[in-house]
Amino acid sequence: MCGNELDVTALEVTIGGLSLIAQVDTVIAITGANMPLTINSAAKTLWRSHKIKAGDHVELGFASAGVRCYIAVVGGFTIKESFGSTATVCREHVGGIAGGKLVHGDVLACKEGNLGHMNNLCLPEHSWPSYEQEAVLHTIPSYQQHCFPSHQQRLFFSNEYTVSQHCDRMGYRLEGRAIECDIEGVLSEGICYGAVQIPADGQPIVLMNDRQTIGGYPKIGSVISPDTAKLGQLSQRAKVHFEPISMEKAHNLFHLALSHFTRTAMVVCD
Repeated sequence: MCGNELDVTALEVTIGGLSLIAQVDTVIAITGANMPLTINSAAKTLWRSHKIKAGDHVELGFASAGVRCYIAVVGGFTIKESFGSTATVCREHVGGIAGGKLVHGDVLACKEGNLGHMNNLCLPEHSWPSYEQEAVLHTIPSYQQHCFPSHQQRLFFSNEYTVSQHCDRMGYRLEGRAIECDIEGVLSEGICYGAVQIPADGQPIVLMNDRQTIGGYPKIGSVISPDTAKLGQLSQRAKVHFEPISMEKAHNLFHLALSHFTRTAMVVCD
């Protein structure tokens, strides 16, 4: 909606409550969770581009559905790279602006930009994602699956879990039926996005974007990436169900999601 390449720098807003003042004329677009958007106190719609002038006041309220919004600007925000990326990892104080969350007075540098007749691009409403308080997480069983007795595996895949208050970009801790493992831990090893760790208390942890690089808890499986994206929009007390799938079905679901993305087209709004 801003005419950008996929890898330009954007801004993630968790829960809401953001206030920005434009310093240049440009075009922005905001997508994601249902957060009330106002520009100079006038209500605006998400999932479309908006022309912004220097001095304009952009505000996001608090999410009524979903958890995270994403703000893009024409040309992307100008942020110095760290280790080849502009992403912020608050835990390590790396990247972004001083390695932390935005605070009052921070400046998100960007170039003046204008899309001309393209500043009214939007995503048709029928293509907007629906943010629910429940999600099915398709999970590929781990190579450590044999460490979990068969009845414990059945319990894991048949029970409902609740998102706890301990959830962030590093991982989502879930609460529900405790799962037992025949081993208490393993030698620390590389760990993937979506891995489902089972620590000593038996409560699953799904590792997310800011996960650690290695882990020593047994892993019962790994959630596929389209579903970790759904998990990342769930708030505390939301419900989660795990469903086992084969590697082949995981590939099919991924390519279906990719095909849907590539076929999704912007339209010119009124």
